[in-house]
Amino acid sequence: MARTPASQRKKQTDKRSLFAYSALPGIADEMLDTNGQIRPVWQNMVAALSRMPDRELHDRFARTDRYLRDAGVFYRDYGSGANIERSWPISHIPVLIDGQEWENVSRGLIQRANLLEAIVADIYGENRLVQEGYIPPALIAANPEFLRPLVGTKPEGGHYLHFCSFEIGRGPDGNWWVLADRTQAPSGAGFALENRVATTRAFSDIYAETHVHRLASFFGAFRDTLQARRKHPEERIAVLTPGPANETYFEHAYIARYLGFMLLEGEDLTVVNGRVMVRTVAGLKPIGVLWRRLDASYSDPLELDHNSRIGTPGLVQALRDGSVTIVNALGSGILETRALLSFLPTISRHMLGEDLLLPSIATWWCGQKQEREHVARNIEKMVIGPAYSRMPFFDDNGQSVLGATLRETAKESIGEWLASDGNKLVGQEVVTLSTTPAYVDGKLVPRPMSLRVFAARTQNGWQIMPGGFARIGSSHDVTAIAMQNGGTAADVWIVSDKPVERTTLLPAEETFSRNMPGSLPSRAADNLFWLGRYIERAEGALRILRAWNARYAESADPRQPLLAHVTKYLATIDIEMNEAVPASLIANINSAIYSASNIRDRFSPDGWLALNDLAKTARRFHDNISAGDDATHAMTILLRKLAGFAGLVHENMYRFTGWRFLTIGRYLERGLHMTRLLGHMTGPDAPDGSFDMLLEIGDSVMTHRRRYNVNTAGLTVTDLLALDPLNPRSILFQLNEIRTEVEQLPNALVNSQMSPFYREAMRIHSGLAVMTPEKLDVALYRQLEKDLERLSDLLAQTYLG
Repeated sequence: MARTPASQRKKQTDKRSLFAYSALPGIADEMLDTNGQIRPVWQNMVAALSRMPDRELHDRFARTDRYLRDAGVFYRDYGSGANIERSWPISHIPVLIDGQEWENVSRGLIQRANLLEAIVADIYGENRLVQEGYIPPALIAANPEFLRPLVGTKPEGGHYLHFCSFEIGRGPDGNWWVLADRTQAPSGAGFALENRVATTRAFSDIYAETHVHRLASFFGAFRDTLQARRKHPEERIAVLTPGPANETYFEHAYIARYLGFMLLEGEDLTVVNGRVMVRTVAGLKPIGVLWRRLDASYSDPLELDHNSRIGTPGLVQALRDGSVTIVNALGSGILETRALLSFLPTISRHMLGEDLLLPSIATWWCGQKQEREHVARNIEKMVIGPAYSRMPFFDDNGQSVLGATLRETAKESIGEWLASDGNKLVGQEVVTLSTTPAYVDGKLVPRPMSLRVFAARTQNGWQIMPGGFARIGSSHDVTAIAMQNGGTAADVWIVSDKPVERTTLLPAEETFSRNMPGSLPSRAADNLFWLGRYIERAEGALRILRAWNARYAESADPRQPLLAHVTKYLATIDIEMNEAVPASLIANINSAIYSASNIRDRFSPDGWLALNDLAKTARRFHDNISAGDDATHAMTILLRKLAGFAGLVHENMYRFTGWRFLTIGRYLERGLHMTRLLGHMTGPDAPDGSFDMLLEIGDSVMTHRRRYNVNTAGLTVTDLLALDPLNPRSILFQLNEIRTEVEQLPNALVNSQMSPFYREAMRIHSGLAVMTPEKLDVALYRQLEKDLERLSDLLAQTYLG
């Protein structure tokens, strides 16, 4: 009998292990129907996967992971009190849902969005739901999300809700439930986009032949709606973020960049005469629409949370005046209250005259006697949690208690607990979520899943994103869905039975127009300016350290006069030579990364990756390199990486205002670096070899040989490194470039008169341009250093305040 080759047997074994998949007993599965057969919507995907050997599947998943890594997609993990950026945890197998089934889900979510709009309008308006007994007064009056200053304030345009999300799950009977409503500042839409891009990197061929609904039309319709909300063409639209420390900051920056909106923090805004204005380098500019991504209570320290440091004083008054549209309206977070779920069915029949098309997870508020007793009787099937929580129980960091896990003595006293604290508690049925295939250890296994689905108010009413993202548990435990507990995220494909329209946010060719870039916020300009300075500061230090270590490798004596003289200089710029790669050098690179992190919406993914690679390499050298030859080689590698980053920025960044602040920062720091260095190493006490070392640090050895027919001397080095307008390392070259960039800044000339900053830049430049080498001494270098520092201060006063 012929034997099957070993490679063929292994391939067959791989396929069997991959598709030895079965649903869990009593639990609905997304891929398999109740008879254990593959659902029609999954058949194309399963057939394609079954043809792939393990190696191909691994390579496809690697493409997904590489894309996410190169794009810098992350979320911030606050587990165990830490604050760590973690790579986006993707589950590589998408969730496939039939388009007709999705239409039913969409109808239910649109109905729910309309109901939530009606409820929040009543809470902050006539308050009839409380008066007529549909909502207990305690759920409003004692709710931390109820913002009294907003009572009676009707939003501009009349709508409180513009963008919502819903956490939904499929129950054992195959029907969908709503687990939670998200109306405060819903997150995840940007991650859904990135999931789509990343997943199609792995399955581009399957995606192309499957009729998957695109996401671009959803975002395009919402963008157009927000643009229509502006009262005046000059008004800006902005995404308001809490800042880089927020766990979903990447998404804020991504959405702002994708839709072409400004990304602002509270400190960027001010309220003037009832209008919200953004501080820009060209002055105050009006904001017409704010897409809020921070909790409402933090948005105005004047009228809401007085301890907030990330809000804008006066924002509530601007809302009253109707000068700005806020997405979503301040106070809408009250709709996320967990206890409110128990009253939605009755409220829906009262306000809409309809039953909920998508029911909520069964919920009982324990502030009512009958409901309290029901929860106590059925404690084995219940989870008890905070009534005012805005999270489903599997997301609330252990604040909820599973009744089945309580000891018998605790179960016996549950009635007393509910009676004493009932107003603060809810009981909910334990969720049994459907499962979906996840690729784990080389095979497909069922894992619990919930979907986050997004709704946007458009000019044609509510529109549901045809997809979203699925949260996949790391085990069969439902609480493992949370990413802080090891959960992952998968793309969601809504599959049609006919070809779908391929949409894009790019305008049609016949509507082509060239738009000028928007005004640069002062905070963004500040970060760009300091990014340039920190990068140049790191480069200057690297060049000195490389020259120092090259000479140390020859003598191994740090007390040698030249090395001691340079060590003394390094101490003046906070670099201690007790390490081959000083910690202060790494601190400068980290400062550059911090500045870049504050402008992620304006910073290219390639630049971000290059900057982080530089920091990673520097940290590795810090731990493993000794002074001398090894350190010289390490500094050369770091300089090459730094040059790569500078090249990316120089070649790819659009030459507008942001570029100018970055460039001015670099030129100013390089000018300061060379001024200080020349002042220290051309003085009368400079030891032998100082001039040669200066040329090496200034990357001008070959230029000196070509330009001067004499050996290295003080006057020739001074002429080349201080006064030569063609040498990109000279002080005069930096001042020439600064003057050129300053001329292009906003308000450099007002009524044909120079601004103080422009005038000072011209004065410093002119003063040095008429100098001769023999006149430059230590005193003049020190004065020039003070002048350059004053120029930096004037820039801050003029543009960054």
